[in-house]
Amino acid sequence: MEITVQWTRTSWTKRSRGGEAAARRNAAPIGFALPHIEGAAAHVIRMHERDGFEPHENEEDLSKVDVQLRETDGRLRVFPRVQPLFALPPRPRRPPAVRLVPGQWVRWQLNYRFSSAAGVRDWSYWLDTFNIAYGPTKPDVFLSAPTVLVNERGPLR
Repeated sequence: MEITVQWTRTSWTKRSRGGEAAARRNAAPIGFALPHIEGAAAHVIRMHERDGFEPHENEEDLSKVDVQLRETDGRLRVFPRVQPLFALPPRPRRPPAVRLVPGQWVRWQLNYRFSSAAGVRDWSYWLDTFNIAYGPTKPDVFLSAPTVLVNERGPLR
């Protein structure tokens, strides 16, 4: 069965926590139209504060995407990994994995806050959005509402 993976990472610093910069960050898309991808690859989009949250798209091997995918008995089990383990917010209890049937898709969001080891640099932040479809899809699948939405974003302060 076909598995379609789109991984979007938006990254920023404290400079984009308020005002105009935060408005640009919050307006960044979390789903994109799919390009033609062959084989076991994911559509990966990166958006950074330093370039005004402009999307940069590429393809990566599925093994490099921070999500566990397992097909069993006609269902796809989806469970993103939390990386890196030292980031905030703490996640003592995570939601269970999602099991998709053909024709369904999930949007799973996780956020992170990092500080430098010595505390001398600004905090930095990530928002990871995983859009994962099971079965045949159309290029605009991730522009619509997901079948399942998992919001695992926590307070970043």
